Amino acid sequence: MRFFVHALLLSLAAYSHHAHANWDALQELRAKRGARVTAIAVDLDTGKTLQSLDADVRLTPASLSKVVLAAAALQHWNPDKTFATQVFANGLPQSGTLNGDLVVRSQGDATFDHQALWFLAAQIKRAGVRAVAGDLVIQAAPFGLLACETKDRCVALRRSSSAYDAPLSAFGVDYGTWCVDVLPRHGQPSARVQSCAAVDVPIPLEGQIQTKAPKHKTALWLDRITRPESEALVMGGDMTVDAPSQRLYRSMADPALGAGLLLRQVLGELGIQIKGRVRVSTDLNSHANTLLAQTDSAPLREQIGRLLRYSNNYITDVLTLALAAEHTPGATGSLALASQPLEEFVLDARARSGYPAPASVHDRPVMHSGSGLTPDNRLSALDIAAVLRQQYMDPSTFPVFYAGLVIPGQSEGRRWRVGNGAWKQRVALKTGTLTVPISTFGTAGYLRKKNGGWMAFVALANGQPRKGIASADVLAAIRQDVETLLNRY
Repeated sequence: MRFFVHALLLSLAAYSHHAHANWDALQELRAKRGARVTAIAVDLDTGKTLQSLDADVRLTPASLSKVVLAAAALQHWNPDKTFATQVFANGLPQSGTLNGDLVVRSQGDATFDHQALWFLAAQIKRAGVRAVAGDLVIQAAPFGLLACETKDRCVALRRSSSAYDAPLSAFGVDYGTWCVDVLPRHGQPSARVQSCAAVDVPIPLEGQIQTKAPKHKTALWLDRITRPESEALVMGGDMTVDAPSQRLYRSMADPALGAGLLLRQVLGELGIQIKGRVRVSTDLNSHANTLLAQTDSAPLREQIGRLLRYSNNYITDVLTLALAAEHTPGATGSLALASQPLEEFVLDARARSGYPAPASVHDRPVMHSGSGLTPDNRLSALDIAAVLRQQYMDPSTFPVFYAGLVIPGQSEGRRWRVGNGAWKQRVALKTGTLTVPISTFGTAGYLRKKNGGWMAFVALANGQPRKGIASADVLAAIRQDVETLLNRY
């Protein structure tokens, strides 16, 4: 306790002193382009603020929000934590038939994929099930039925041409998407389209992808649309007969129902007939309590790596809901409500770092999602730096957290590999980008000093309404300022 108080006093003293102005390139971006900027660099060995620029100004952080969720998840759960998906029945089968419903319950496995469908189905068959007299029921708990809360997810309820706008659900497959393989067929006028689970797609397929001679170019498209009676995949274009198969993902409008339809299809392939229908239920009073099958998610450490390194929004927001579900009786019901504990987590990190508390209830961090897809999120450089510092101080979780960050010199993206040796080798970061309603670009992470010590840094810029700033321009400014900082330390 005495050590904590001493460290807290050192932090307060370090932050209260006037820091180096610096962040010259970001200052120039602000002066010439009208950017709103918040930035800070902190020596993690001493707690001293090395340089700051409007570090307490809260801006839209985009995917830098994931830094908060990742840290909160690691503080709450063991890095090896997994989330189960289970299948229950009301008793064991009689002569191969289950008299009742087959019920799927998930704790929120964001990594459940089409291979896991087969594993569940195989266990059900091994339990002796050959037919189900009732329905295949997907329970919406523990999250409940969630309304769309981001613009792209709301638009995707009607139509989607990507995999990145799937609605959220406790039970979903392949990040809440329809995964299909498009395979050219010699001697056939059109390509074959099948589920990645190697079964027929359980929703209507409309249109065709024509098969062309080798000299043609492959140019195809696939959208998911929603009609009153069901979802459908519509497609067009062509591919050459010698082209490799293409795997495409399109967001489901109802991930729980879609995953249930696919599970029924896989069960059918194994000779198990569902005589009823597939439905999603909010009823928590099911009498099905005989466990027939179970799969477990990828461990938390792997999920943290995917959401930080690849900025996976689906994993992030499912974890946000799962985190809240452990503290909320009944269904979580709302991503915005589920994200409120993240605000408290930021405030606690600030207090532990010795940073000033908000002056009023209106001067607080704002988190409406863990992913940052909600543009209403508001975080300052100081908020994020406090979280980074808290992770650095925890030896039990810091290796997992740090492993999810990107080292520019090892990045797959060419624009990150531009810069001097210090930028490429002594930086580990997370990025955040949004284009609407305002342009947003930022980076946050850790820097290694020449003497082997550690620094945390955050640099975030928002453009003005109808006056965006290209992310490449912001990145160039951040890189220039970080290289200057690394040259000094």
